Amino acid sequence: MTQDVNVMPKKWIIKAENDLKTADQLLKMDEPITDSICFHCQQAAEKYLKAYLTHQGIPPEKTHKIERLIEAASQIDTSFVNLKAM
Repeated sequence: MTQDVNVMPKKWIIKAENDLKTADQLLKMDEPITDSICFHCQQAAEKYLKAYLTHQGIPPEKTHKIERLIEAASQIDTSFVNLKAM
């Protein structure tokens, strides 16, 4: 069974958006839980990178290391290299 090429990227984007919404809600608390906010932001970045890779037809590595995902994305678009310095 062949899946629409946009199905997986959309799933990653939905998950990333949910992580950002969670981070936003945590940020609005009277006493924000900063480590949890950072965690959800990192998760969102990871999932957006995985969405990009799957959109390009590359199955993303099962990793939580953003650097590895940036490396993979850099093979397609060299502008991703700029993210490594951050």
